[in-house]
Amino acid sequence: MLVDEITTTLRAGKGGRGAVAFNKVRLMQGPTGGDGGHGGSVFFEGVADINALKPLSSKKEIKAKDGGNGRGQFIDGSRGDDLIIKIPTGTRIVNVDTGYVSEITHVGERLLAAGGGTGGRGNYKFRSSTNTSPKEFEEGKEGDVATYRLELRLIADVGLVGLPNAGKSSLINEITAASAQVGDYPFTTLEPNLGAYYGLIIADIPGLIEGASEGRGLGVKFLKHIERTATLFHLVSAESGDVVRDYEVIRGELEKYSATLKEKEEHVFLSKCDAVSQEEVKQKLAALKKKKIAATPISIIDEKSLEAVKKLLNTIKDAKGIA
Repeated sequence: MLVDEITTTLRAGKGGRGAVAFNKVRLMQGPTGGDGGHGGSVFFEGVADINALKPLSSKKEIKAKDGGNGRGQFIDGSRGDDLIIKIPTGTRIVNVDTGYVSEITHVGERLLAAGGGTGGRGNYKFRSSTNTSPKEFEEGKEGDVATYRLELRLIADVGLVGLPNAGKSSLINEITAASAQVGDYPFTTLEPNLGAYYGLIIADIPGLIEGASEGRGLGVKFLKHIERTATLFHLVSAESGDVVRDYEVIRGELEKYSATLKEKEEHVFLSKCDAVSQEEVKQKLAALKKKKIAATPISIIDEKSLEAVKKLLNTIKDAKGIA
């Protein structure tokens, strides 16, 4: 199951302690204590894997390495390794303590989440003309500690929406290299699937039902992901006894959840047209047209109808400047 929201505490590494040491060579017995190393910092880094939050869901606290202690003969302690936490692009990052909000939107983008503590100075740094044999040193400073809530919001160019079993998973499998689960029963898809069509990201959003905006079925868990898609492909199954109602149920839930969804570009497809007679297809297209809903009939086993989908995807791709 997709994990799209977690809360975890990040603890950066503590700086190492400075050393108190003296040269043992006669006539050169000055201070030689090295500094402590800086503690490791914690960073968030964007990745394309939408399941990247799952390994973090069981970790209530994540800690970077401490810096090493200084030693004699001017040897500074080692710096603690930075900790890079991989999170999906489209993740909203909320600092629970301060309310600071940021977001990772690109693969490879990094954000400092907790800074490592500085290392303490060794006694060599305390030498002076009046203090030639200092025994002073510093402890390393503690690293930052911060609690974050991470909220994934998928970023896709096209989002496939519709009632359960409308054929969304079959379509994304056919036009991309995705491998979404397909079956003849509702809620086959229990988490979003992503596919790429020549650089265009397509998201198969699990089937919504009436009342989804109020938490019924898979509810708001996946409605929030639709907000981030630029264009909606709305699939209505030709097997339905009332295609107009099916369309209106989904539109109603989208608009109840977010007013911004009402303004998104939408393309409607009458799917699974191979499962009914051509006469039924005509009747259902006419019923939709009567309600001023322009729908394109498609079937995953009809290459000609899929070409219409691909032509539209190419238009969207070209408009975005994707080569």
